[in-house]
Amino acid sequence: MSFEIRKIVSYIEETHIEGNKSSETPVTMVGLAVIIRNPWCGKGFVDDLKPEIKAGCSELGKLMVERLCALMGGAEAIEAYGKAAVVGADGEIEHASAVIHTLRFGNHYREAVKAKSYLSFTNKRGGPGTSIQIPMMHKDDEGLRSHYITLEMRIEDAPRADEIVVVLGASDGGRLHPRIGNRYSDLEELAAENGINNDATNH
Repeated sequence: MSFEIRKIVSYIEETHIEGNKSSETPVTMVGLAVIIRNPWCGKGFVDDLKPEIKAGCSELGKLMVERLCALMGGAEAIEAYGKAAVVGADGEIEHASAVIHTLRFGNHYREAVKAKSYLSFTNKRGGPGTSIQIPMMHKDDEGLRSHYITLEMRIEDAPRADEIVVVLGASDGGRLHPRIGNRYSDLEELAAENGINNDATNH
């Protein structure tokens, strides 16, 4: 592993009740975070980030996906997925982006869960204990609003100024009681409304 790993942290959240209404099937969300030393920190402005990306991102992605899938009870249990990165104060947002926004990293996750949709994400700068949000969507259909969910976690001692927190998120379901429809039903409703308005205008 070319990235220096200080710590690996997992967070599991199981929701049984939402809106004072219980669900027969609780939803489990898992966040897996790896805290690495920022390989570009202290080197001034680095024009070419690719050597470190090529050296470490694929191995990091493979490690994280294997551990996350194990925590979820297998890749087949994952319905929604996402990623995030937080760079410490002495780094650039571009450093966080460099780790997670590369196919060398993300393809391990997409291939493991046989996903069709893209990995939603956040990347930001923060200090130890900062809130980390991992937005997720359905792995096969980005239009399913039921699976627009966000897992929030924090790590009390990370990221340090010279570190990057790299996170993958997974869920075995969407929100407990989704009832706002999806973008497809919206499109049908808007088309119907526009048809009515057009007919009224023509008459």
